[in-house]
Amino acid sequence: MKIAIATEGNYVAGHFGHCEGFTIFEVENKTINGKQFQVNPGHRPGFLPNYLNDLGVKVIIAGGMGGGAIEIFNEKGIRVYTGVTGTLDETIEKYLNDELQSSDTVCHQHQHAGECGH
Repeated sequence: MKIAIATEGNYVAGHFGHCEGFTIFEVENKTINGKQFQVNPGHRPGFLPNYLNDLGVKVIIAGGMGGGAIEIFNEKGIRVYTGVTGTLDETIEKYLNDELQSSDTVCHQHQHAGECGH
Protein backbone atom coordinates (compact mmCIF):
# COMPACT_ATOMS: atom_id res chain seq x y z
CA MET A 1 0.00 0.00 0.00
CA LYS A 2 1.20 3.50 -0.78
CA ILE A 3 0.91 6.27 1.82
CA ALA A 4 1.64 9.85 0.73
CA ILE A 5 2.58 12.60 3.17
CA ALA A 6 2.45 16.21 2.00
CA THR A 7 6.02 17.32 2.70
CA GLU A 8 7.97 20.49 3.57
CA GLY A 9 11.56 19.61 4.41
CA ASN A 10 11.34 16.75 6.90
CA TYR A 11 7.88 17.74 8.16
CA VAL A 12 4.22 17.28 7.31
CA ALA A 13 3.26 20.31 5.19
CA GLY A 14 0.71 22.75 6.57
CA HIS A 15 -1.27 22.66 3.34
CA PHE A 16 -1.58 19.80 0.89
CA GLY A 17 -1.76 21.79 -2.36
CA HIS A 18 1.12 24.13 -1.60
CA CYS A 19 3.65 21.60 -0.28
CA GLU A 20 7.05 21.15 -1.91
CA GLY A 21 6.19 17.55 -2.67
CA PHE A 22 4.97 14.20 -1.41
CA THR A 23 6.92 11.53 0.42
CA ILE A 24 5.40 8.23 -0.63
CA PHE A 25 5.94 5.23 1.61
CA GLU A 26 5.47 1.67 0.35
CA VAL A 27 4.03 -0.30 3.27
CA GLU A 28 3.17 -3.97 3.63
CA ASN A 29 2.10 -5.62 6.89
CA LYS A 30 3.01 -2.45 8.83
CA THR A 31 6.56 -2.58 7.47
CA ILE A 32 8.06 0.17 5.29
CA ASN A 33 9.47 -1.41 2.13
CA GLY A 34 10.38 1.77 0.30
CA LYS A 35 10.20 5.54 0.29
CA GLN A 36 10.39 8.08 -2.53
CA PHE A 37 9.88 11.81 -2.90
CA GLN A 38 7.72 13.24 -5.67
CA VAL A 39 8.03 16.97 -6.34
CA ASN A 40 4.65 18.73 -6.30
CA PRO A 41 3.81 19.09 -10.01
CA GLY A 42 1.67 22.16 -9.33
CA HIS A 43 -1.50 23.25 -7.58
CA ARG A 44 -4.51 23.20 -9.91
CA PRO A 45 -8.07 22.43 -8.80
CA GLY A 46 -8.65 18.68 -8.85
CA PHE A 47 -5.26 17.80 -10.28
CA LEU A 48 -3.28 16.56 -7.25
CA PRO A 49 -5.84 14.03 -5.97
CA ASN A 50 -6.02 12.46 -9.43
CA TYR A 51 -2.21 12.57 -9.79
CA LEU A 52 -1.70 10.76 -6.46
CA ASN A 53 -4.45 8.26 -7.31
CA ASP A 54 -2.65 7.49 -10.57
CA LEU A 55 0.51 6.80 -8.53
CA GLY A 56 -1.45 4.19 -6.53
CA VAL A 57 -1.70 6.15 -3.28
CA LYS A 58 -4.31 4.78 -0.83
CA VAL A 59 -3.72 7.18 2.11
CA ILE A 60 -2.90 10.91 2.08
CA ILE A 61 -1.67 12.79 5.15
CA ALA A 62 -1.43 16.61 5.41
CA GLY A 63 -1.73 19.49 7.80
CA GLY A 64 -4.67 20.98 5.93
CA MET A 65 -6.54 20.44 2.71
CA GLY A 66 -9.35 22.07 0.75
CA GLY A 67 -12.79 20.52 0.60
CA GLY A 68 -12.60 19.87 -3.13
CA ALA A 69 -9.47 17.74 -2.78
CA ILE A 70 -10.98 15.82 0.15
CA GLU A 71 -14.10 15.13 -1.89
CA ILE A 72 -12.09 13.75 -4.83
CA PHE A 73 -9.97 11.56 -2.52
CA ASN A 74 -13.16 10.23 -0.88
CA GLU A 75 -14.67 9.44 -4.30
CA LYS A 76 -11.55 7.44 -5.15
CA GLY A 77 -11.56 5.53 -1.84
CA ILE A 78 -8.36 7.21 -0.61
CA ARG A 79 -8.23 7.73 3.18
CA VAL A 80 -7.51 11.36 4.16
CA TYR A 81 -5.81 12.49 7.38
CA THR A 82 -5.72 16.26 8.02
CA GLY A 83 -4.63 18.38 10.96
CA VAL A 84 -1.44 16.32 11.21
CA THR A 85 1.84 17.91 12.37
CA GLY A 86 5.31 16.57 13.08
CA THR A 87 8.21 14.96 11.30
CA LEU A 88 7.74 12.45 8.51
CA ASP A 89 9.25 9.65 10.60
CA GLU A 90 7.00 10.39 13.60
CA THR A 91 3.96 10.57 11.36
CA ILE A 92 4.50 7.31 9.48
CA GLU A 93 5.25 5.50 12.76
CA LYS A 94 2.00 6.80 14.27
CA TYR A 95 0.14 5.63 11.17
CA LEU A 96 1.73 2.17 11.29
CA ASN A 97 0.88 1.86 15.00
CA ASP A 98 -2.76 2.95 14.43
CA GLU A 99 -2.11 6.07 16.54
CA LEU A 100 -2.52 8.75 13.86
CA GLN A 101 -5.53 10.98 14.43
CA SER A 102 -7.23 13.09 11.78
CA SER A 103 -8.85 16.35 12.80
CA ASP A 104 -10.79 16.35 9.52
CA THR A 105 -9.69 19.98 9.10
CA VAL A 106 -10.87 21.60 5.88
CA CYS A 107 -9.12 24.73 4.59
CA HIS A 108 -11.40 27.42 3.27
CA GLN A 109 -8.85 30.12 2.48
CA HIS A 110 -6.32 29.78 -0.31
CA GLN A 111 -4.60 33.16 -0.28
CA HIS A 112 -2.06 31.90 2.26
CA ALA A 113 1.44 30.93 1.25
CA GLY A 114 2.14 27.50 2.67
CA GLU A 115 0.17 27.86 5.92
CA CYS A 116 -3.36 26.68 6.41
CA GLY A 117 -5.76 29.19 7.93
CA HIS A 118 -8.14 26.63 9.43
